[in-house]
Amino acid sequence: MKKSALLLSTAALTLFTIVPTSAQQTTGTPGSPGATTTIDGRYLPPPPPKFGGEISLQADQSKPYWPARVVPPKGAPNVLLIMTDDQGYGVSGTFGGVIPTPNMDRIAQMGLRYTQFHSTALCSPTRAALITGRNHHSVGFGIISEQSTGYPGYDSVIGPENATIGTILKQNGYATSWFGKNHNTPSYQYSAVGPFDQWPVGMGFDYFYGFMGGETDQWTPYLFQNTTQVFPWVGKPNYNLTTDLADDAIAHLRRLNAAAPDQPFFVYYVPGGTHSPHQPTKEWIDKIHDMHLFDDGWNALRDKIFANQKRLGVIPPNTQLTAWPDDLPKWETLSADQKRLFTRQAEVFGAYAAYTDHEIGRVIQEVQDEGKLDDTLIIYISGDNGTSAEGTTVGTPNQMTAYNGILDLPIAAQLKAYDVWGLAPTYPHMSVAWSWAFDTPFKWTKQVASHFGGTRQGMCIAWPNRIKDAGGIRTQFHHMIDIVPTILEATGIPAPVMVNGIAQKPIEGVSMAYTFDRANANAPSARGTQYFEMFANRAIYHDGWIAATTPPVPPWLLGTAKLPTDIVNGYKWELYNIAEDYSESNDLAAKMPDKIREMQELFMVEATKYNVFPLDNSVLQRIIAPRPSATAGRNTFTYSGEMSGLPESDAPSILNRSYTITADVDIPDGAGTTTGRAGSQDGRGGMIVTEGGRFGGYGLYLLKGKPVFLYNFLDLERFRWEGQDALAPGKHTIVFDFEYDGPGFGKGGTGVLKVDDKEVATSKVPHTIPFLMTIDETFDVGVDTRTPVDDKDYQVPFRFAGKLDKLTFRLAPVQLTSEEHRVIRHARVDADN
Repeated sequence: MKKSALLLSTAALTLFTIVPTSAQQTTGTPGSPGATTTIDGRYLPPPPPKFGGEISLQADQSKPYWPARVVPPKGAPNVLLIMTDDQGYGVSGTFGGVIPTPNMDRIAQMGLRYTQFHSTALCSPTRAALITGRNHHSVGFGIISEQSTGYPGYDSVIGPENATIGTILKQNGYATSWFGKNHNTPSYQYSAVGPFDQWPVGMGFDYFYGFMGGETDQWTPYLFQNTTQVFPWVGKPNYNLTTDLADDAIAHLRRLNAAAPDQPFFVYYVPGGTHSPHQPTKEWIDKIHDMHLFDDGWNALRDKIFANQKRLGVIPPNTQLTAWPDDLPKWETLSADQKRLFTRQAEVFGAYAAYTDHEIGRVIQEVQDEGKLDDTLIIYISGDNGTSAEGTTVGTPNQMTAYNGILDLPIAAQLKAYDVWGLAPTYPHMSVAWSWAFDTPFKWTKQVASHFGGTRQGMCIAWPNRIKDAGGIRTQFHHMIDIVPTILEATGIPAPVMVNGIAQKPIEGVSMAYTFDRANANAPSARGTQYFEMFANRAIYHDGWIAATTPPVPPWLLGTAKLPTDIVNGYKWELYNIAEDYSESNDLAAKMPDKIREMQELFMVEATKYNVFPLDNSVLQRIIAPRPSATAGRNTFTYSGEMSGLPESDAPSILNRSYTITADVDIPDGAGTTTGRAGSQDGRGGMIVTEGGRFGGYGLYLLKGKPVFLYNFLDLERFRWEGQDALAPGKHTIVFDFEYDGPGFGKGGTGVLKVDDKEVATSKVPHTIPFLMTIDETFDVGVDTRTPVDDKDYQVPFRFAGKLDKLTFRLAPVQLTSEEHRVIRHARVDADN
């Protein structure tokens, strides 16, 4: 048989080629192991390339041919995308703040500062816009994932029709990674058993090291490496997540450099600073304390920031400082104790901001040490929204109190935490008066999308090989959705029209790359229109004008105040010519009613286009709205053995209802040791079941063999049921039965602890946690993996020394008032439709 007859046709092995040859950039000998190619990029992943070799019956009569490795276009830079958390325009020293941010200064001095760059006013939505290049409602993130509802603009699902920048760059040959906060996975999908398509590794990132949700304790974080929960702080008394994230990013960059030094990287670096809890290291707290930045109070701070901003040129010379709000106290009216406490709150926040910038600087320095700084596009955004007002008017040593509607903790009680403020015993936030000051020169704060105090972010971009106007300032109006198209233009990669067989929604942002050139320093903005909406506070920007609704209640009331029922027409509107009035200080609405109507109509058009409807101004209602989860509709839960890390969304909820917990245990002779302090003498102890920890939650456990049920009411009170006798070896049934005093949120009730059908402790409590048991702690059986519900009783992991044969939760219906039931029904309809 002739050799030609034995050869398989290469055409028969080919469906279609990747792209026309003229569009490709190929290096190396085609078919060799070292060959690379770029791809068209419009259809991802690219179709299989044709086989260019020869196949005979024997290898020695055949010719191998390797598919070329896909690489980005020649000259495509590395990309380091950095964003901090909950920092308004006046926080960073780079944009006039008093807090030192030398590493952001460094990027500004290498490149450009942008003075009209905007967020969505809230965490998840901003991040969704940032990584997709589309408006937050367009990708299901009209609100944070914990408040998602069953509408396309609010379901917290980034669908496959909205491929992220991670997916696009990865399939074009980039090494992609994500470090820090992930607030873009639906809260009901945090389970360690998946699905993972909405986790970073399912959204185009080869590697993820960070925490799930909006916030986490920096000392004991809810931390994942890819999809596996990890506990790197164990045995490390000086551990802090902010440093750990930098360490891991640096190690990852070094691995990439060792394995593939020429492969461009995309690093998405988003640490939790300065979202609450404010938890820097003591070293940084002491450093900022010694600088006395906040001793003169929030009003003087605001004046100083404003003067700095004018001096730096990051606000126009004619900018007016907006008025101080009437419902926040002026510094001179405060008592000595108030001033002492509030100064400490600001020092810890300032330390957290400075510490975060310092660790970001270590990552930037690693890029330089690898010789890649000149060829790296660095985008550094200060904050995903304005400074947070969620600490209430007086601040709190435990943010969970504010989330549960406790808004006025006594100053004297807070001062007891003064020396440990920001350290492991606290989970703190500061007074909203500081937050308002840190948003200078604007009005309002985080959550308020209608005004720049909630949406104006300082941003710097550097790319030494491309941006030559070092230290320049750019004033064009831009938004988070403009980052993805900027990256795509810089890398020479097109926005795909098809990804994994799914047609893509168009990218809604516009590239900012035109601003890189000095010749375009004063060019008109490429973005002419942008809508804003959050909690029904809304605004519309168009060609130098902005119309905005007046917030009917302040965000620091955290949803506890009455809101307008007519959301569409019941809000007052303001009007500003920001081309002349940078800070929105001169409301022209009364003088220009026709312009207001024109802008309102434009908002309706944009809102319809981008899935903003239905407008919803509810806060607490959306927190308690039903969502898809493994617990939906269940009232009985059964477990056995040891299990840890179950997220709150998949755990049995004991809030606002009666419940019974039954544990069938087997206590062996000479039970093993335990890490509990009080239980360590005889070792017969350990956790049976717990949810939450130091800042709120409950635990059923054995201590020196005695049964204990501990209910931690937000670290303010601890209610305890404890048996008098240690359990003898053998099988026992331990029951905790709670009868709720409803209807209503957060009511009290009577708890009875039983052992083998005998009551061993009975007690009535005046109140319970109404809304959020925990944010970042997990539900654990047979072990406690994070923080203890009572540090005086035990230390984690407090593994159960006996055998847990069966653990059962039986839940009665939630007990609410008729009005609260109406709210629940409304939320359920929202979720189900």
